[in-house]
Amino acid sequence: MGKINIAKNAGFCFGVKRAVSMALNGAKKHNDVYMLGDIVHNEYVIERIKNAGIKTAKNIDQIKDGALLLRAHGTTSEIYNEAKKKEIKIIDATCPLVLEIHKIAKTLETDGYKVVIIGDYNHDEVIGIASQIKKPIIIAKPEDVKKNIKMIIKKIGVVVQSTQNIENTKKIIAELIPKCRELKFMDTICGPTKSYQREIRSMSKKNDAMIIVGSFKSANTYRLTEISKSLNLNTYQVESENDLKPEWFKTADSVGITAGASTPDWIINKVVDKIRLFNFN
Repeated sequence: MGKINIAKNAGFCFGVKRAVSMALNGAKKHNDVYMLGDIVHNEYVIERIKNAGIKTAKNIDQIKDGALLLRAHGTTSEIYNEAKKKEIKIIDATCPLVLEIHKIAKTLETDGYKVVIIGDYNHDEVIGIASQIKKPIIIAKPEDVKKNIKMIIKKIGVVVQSTQNIENTKKIIAELIPKCRELKFMDTICGPTKSYQREIRSMSKKNDAMIIVGSFKSANTYRLTEISKSLNLNTYQVESENDLKPEWFKTADSVGITAGASTPDWIINKVVDKIRLFNFN
C-alpha cells in the first residue's frame, strides 16, 4: 500500500474564500450581479458562481442596472472610476493584500521612485496594479530587465505580484540592482503564496510522485507545478480527478498532493479519493 501525503497549505486562500463568499451573498441581495471576467481562475468555482445567477459582462457599458462584482485579482482604476461615475453598485471582492499592493505602488511613485512590477504580463492582478501609476515597468523574468531597462534609473521601487515565484523574484532583483542608484524592494508576495511554495519545495523531495490540483489558467497553481517539476520529474497537474492516470503511480510508494489557492476543497478530496483506488491508503 502506498502513502498519500496532503499539504497542510492547499486550496482556497483567505482572499479567494472571501471573494466567493461576497459573490454568493451579493447574488442573494441583488437581482442582477455582473462580473467583468472570472472572479478567480478556477472553472469549477466560476460554474458555481454562475449557477448562483451572477452574469459575465464584456464591458461596463453592458451593465445597465444591478451590481458590479470586482474580482479577487482586483481591477483597473479606470473600470472602478467608470463604475462610480455611472453610479453602479460595487461589490469589491478584491483581495485586501492586492489592494495593499495598489497603495504601496502609488506611495512609491509619489516618493519619486520609478515603479517596477515583478509579475506576469497580461495577468489580471498585474494589469490592475499597473493602472494605479504612470508608466510602470513590468518584468516577468530576469532576462527581461536588460530588454526593458536600457538606461540607469536614479530610484527604482519594486512591488511584486502577490503569487509570484519567490526564486524568480530574487533573480530579477539581482538583475535590477546594477540598473539603478537606489532600489527599494517591497516584498508583496502574500503569506499564503510563501507557505504554499515553501511546502511544495519540501514535499517534492520527500514523495515519489506529486499531484498539483488546479486550473491551468491559475498563475499560482502553475508556479507550484513549475517548482515541483524542477525538484521531482514525477509531477503532474490535474484540474480534477478525471485527469488522473494509473500509470503515474505504478512505481510510487508515496504521493504528495497540493493545490492552488483557487482550488475548492471538494475537488481536492475527489482527487485524493481517486488516488486511493490506485492502491494508496
